[in-house]
Amino acid sequence: MNSLSDCYTLYNGVQVPCVAFGTWKMPNEVVEDAVACALTTGYRHIDTAAAYQNEVGVGAGLRKSGVARQDIFLVSKLPNDDHGYKNAIASCERSLERLGVDYLDGYLIHWPVLVENQDHLEEDLCDTWRAMEQLYKDGKVRAIGTSNFLEEHIDLLKANFSDYPMINQVQMHPQCPQEEMIAYCKKNKILPEAWSPLIQGQAFKRELLIETAKKYGVSVAQLCIRWIFQKGAVPVPKSATPERIQNNADIFGFTISDEDMENIATLRKYGMIGNPPSVPRTHQVVGF
Repeated sequence: MNSLSDCYTLYNGVQVPCVAFGTWKMPNEVVEDAVACALTTGYRHIDTAAAYQNEVGVGAGLRKSGVARQDIFLVSKLPNDDHGYKNAIASCERSLERLGVDYLDGYLIHWPVLVENQDHLEEDLCDTWRAMEQLYKDGKVRAIGTSNFLEEHIDLLKANFSDYPMINQVQMHPQCPQEEMIAYCKKNKILPEAWSPLIQGQAFKRELLIETAKKYGVSVAQLCIRWIFQKGAVPVPKSATPERIQNNADIFGFTISDEDMENIATLRKYGMIGNPPSVPRTHQVVGF
């Protein structure tokens, strides 16, 4: 893959551009110009969520860019409070309305909400996934998936449905390499995606990343995004600054050596940001 428009192919044949543009923490008035800039730069994969409260601005950015809708892979996510069959169907319709589009290319269950639903977890996940399947069958979404799901919860869906998750988006960066999840996804023909590839800004404070970026003559951001790309996952960087949007996209002119790939992963000793999905929502760092 040599450009932002090059794609992975999901098990249902749908193609997904290899780098996504993230929009977390961007209000509507900011995200409109950021999305338009990203699409003008060459991004063709835009990631948002109902929980970000910026779908209206994302939709406006799509239209402002002038890029044809069919050339964009647009993703949104089902919020935690809208689990369940009827709620999920209605929630997706509201996302479509806010975005001003007729369909989504990807729709993900944002969080498994493991603790709050622990007494009826299988019922909750299956009832919600039935809605995802229905949206897929109705043509409202072209690909369905999960976000922040653990392996055992994807296995639960696989055991109960023919259309299991096509995508799983998780926290992934040099402090959280997610080797086991990537291996699991590849084994099961699921596309892994990486939110917070720049460790929510902490990457710029890690001397190892600073020195390695200098070695390759690239920015720390480019190094981290390329590192995820080489692991076979879709990085989801975000920025509202045109110069950084363009810089983050320029990752195809260098290759990180195998030795440096593993050396970067030694930052796993610092661990993930916030808490895993098994921690109650009220104690989580709410993000992607």
